[in-house]
Amino acid sequence: MSRFIQIHLLTSYPPANLNRDDQGRPKTARMGGYDRLRVSSQSLKRRWRTSEIFEQAMVDNMGTRTKRLGVEVCDALLAAGIKEKQAKDWATEIAGVFGKGKKDSLEIEQLVHVSPEERQSIDSLVAKLIEEGRKPEKEELDLLREKTTAVDIALFGRMLASKPEFNVEAACQVAHAISVHSVVIEDDYFTAVDDLNDGREDAGSSHIGETGFAAGLFYSYICVNRQQLIENLRGDSELADKAIGALIEAAVKVAPSGKQNSFAQQGYASYVLAEAGDQQPRSLAVSYLKPVEMRGYGAADYLTQAMDAIRAQKAGFDQAYGACSDRSYELSVSEGKGNLQEMLAFIKDVSH
Repeated sequence: MSRFIQIHLLTSYPPANLNRDDQGRPKTARMGGYDRLRVSSQSLKRRWRTSEIFEQAMVDNMGTRTKRLGVEVCDALLAAGIKEKQAKDWATEIAGVFGKGKKDSLEIEQLVHVSPEERQSIDSLVAKLIEEGRKPEKEELDLLREKTTAVDIALFGRMLASKPEFNVEAACQVAHAISVHSVVIEDDYFTAVDDLNDGREDAGSSHIGETGFAAGLFYSYICVNRQQLIENLRGDSELADKAIGALIEAAVKVAPSGKQNSFAQQGYASYVLAEAGDQQPRSLAVSYLKPVEMRGYGAADYLTQAMDAIRAQKAGFDQAYGACSDRSYELSVSEGKGNLQEMLAFIKDVSH
């Protein structure tokens, strides 16, 4: 039976441009008839899995997401003295195992997530080809692996269109983060001054620019199927629990990196609700179908209103459908309730 770990977060960010659209402006979504700030799930997952917190916890258990596998192999062959044409041909054959190659390029057409086991197989094959001075044989190109110890692949999945038998079903679902209140995107008009311009001939700025920004309190939702994660990790339940803990710590501490140097929007989650259970999981995003400023809470600040809304929605769902989780834990900074280490210990305990 599947065991689901659900994490609901409320995180506040100051004026920032966390995740940009094709116009360079903060991403938005219209919900309940109001515009909200949005950070895409792709952006969040990328930020979490490449964070120091996650990488240090999961050292030796991380995959590599790249188009440049053929380039890496070719460089290794050339460095060992293999002739250029042979190196390119052999590298193309090896990279072609993982995806269709681009025309006249060593790159493959789409990003592929390569596990540590697969990279080790590639490295061993390249070393053998260098030693024996020959191209790879057909049976030596069986480099793909169905199971992995790469926690990022196990959590977020992998798709190989031409070889679906090596696809990995994601054990973790991540929702787009949305602001719990309505927003209006504002514009920052800025200038830059040339340090060597004394202003005698030209008192104007040397650069003028404009960027969109907004501030928001975001609701984020993560759901992990622990049983699926264990299966993806070749039955290693200890590694699965370690991965869940590292992911959650990254999610509560690591901010999206969009224009970080310009806005310094570093922020920890102010509220976290962790749930564990065997029932069909459900998001609590509907708590904010009506923006918090429209809910009639009077003088209460947005965070207090958002916490009240999420608690009420959880209770409403439980009353209507029965408890979704058999145990839950709340961390609330403003109320002095709970702490991270206690929450991570709780999640590890109730995951089983």
